[in-house]
Amino acid sequence: MALTGLDIYKQLPKKNCGECGVPTCLAFAMALAAGKAALASCPYVSDAAKEMLDSASAPPIKKIAFGAGVELGDETVMFRHDKTFFHPTGIFIRVSDNLSASDVEARVKEVNDLQFERVGLNYGVEGVAVVNDSADSGKFAAAVKAAAGATELSLVLQTEDAAALKAALETVAGRKPLVGTATAANYEAMVEVAKTAGVPLIVKADGLDALAELVEKIGYKELVLDPGSRETSKVLADLTHIRRLAIKKKFRPFGYPVVAFTNKQNALDEIVQAGIYVSKYASMVVIDAVKKEQILPLLTFRQNLYTDPQKPIQVEPNLHAVGDVTPNSPLYVTTNFSLTYYTVQGEVEASKIPSYILAVDTDGTSVLTAYAAGKFEPEKVAELMEKYDVASKVNHQKVVIPGYVAVISGKLKEKTGWEVMVGPREASGIMSFAKSNFGS
Repeated sequence: MALTGLDIYKQLPKKNCGECGVPTCLAFAMALAAGKAALASCPYVSDAAKEMLDSASAPPIKKIAFGAGVELGDETVMFRHDKTFFHPTGIFIRVSDNLSASDVEARVKEVNDLQFERVGLNYGVEGVAVVNDSADSGKFAAAVKAAAGATELSLVLQTEDAAALKAALETVAGRKPLVGTATAANYEAMVEVAKTAGVPLIVKADGLDALAELVEKIGYKELVLDPGSRETSKVLADLTHIRRLAIKKKFRPFGYPVVAFTNKQNALDEIVQAGIYVSKYASMVVIDAVKKEQILPLLTFRQNLYTDPQKPIQVEPNLHAVGDVTPNSPLYVTTNFSLTYYTVQGEVEASKIPSYILAVDTDGTSVLTAYAAGKFEPEKVAELMEKYDVASKVNHQKVVIPGYVAVISGKLKEKTGWEVMVGPREASGIMSFAKSNFGS
């Protein structure tokens, strides 16, 4: 049973030093009991207390790591407005061992290409899940070997045959894949294979009661749960129940990441189904879709969901070149809020006049918001112009500021000695502004 805040408080040093980031030991104890703090944050807690409080300080959902840096679980809340979600749902593409070795390699190479750059961020799928559809140990091992040879991404090996799994693992020594699947019928043999290889194991049972019972029987702690359901509404209900019991009730058998599998034949339907699982509450999803136009919407949705709601998406504060810039190129100034920056960049590109854009660090806020908060000041703009040595990159002394902050033009001119041009208020006016002022 989970300890209460008062139970935890009795074991703390009661210094009220605030070094843990919380003003008092009692407040820290309450945060610890709620899963919103880590015991390691307290520098004075005794070893005896650490041992006693281990169950309270452990995250309600264990972190499982495998492959090329994939991390699942370690979440502490139901909703991201309570606290940021940390580990985005892993997306894995299904690869059947019924394919020939050359077809496996071709499909995996398609998976390798599922990498995207959007609003200054790079993201893609996490890996491939090789499935033993053939029920043939040799074909499974060959498919795993072919897939591993064609990608550096993370691997998932799926079979219910312990002997086939053991043989396949020998072909990917050192890759530390996620393996499965352990069931009530084979769990002893599967756990032995997983323990020997030191890899996490998928555990599957039909129904939550059966799944909890199986987890307790297994005893192995490196697990990923599969509730066995495949109908979308049932999967959603199971994922929600598992998350709620793990977070709210500290029910340890469900304190592990969860995997979901899509089963829709139409690719668009499958992406919608996967999106439901990403939203609530799959730690990883295994899908068939492999086309860029299918995967990008899913990854975009995932990126939005796992972005800190209190921290807007930002671009790097820097001097960015748009097009083949020359010493005659105009210089625009804007904020590093990604929506603002990429809107401005798009309009500058559309003007077909290569230009520089100086992105000011405003903690990811828009022009007016940044100005109101004192984060878009002439002193800051002047400091960045000097930092990035703008004067050496252009042979003119003209800088364009957003029309909404025309009020800073005088002070900016005083600070830099440059001619300050007040640009349009809206980015949509940049094209005509550029052609009127900088067109040949």
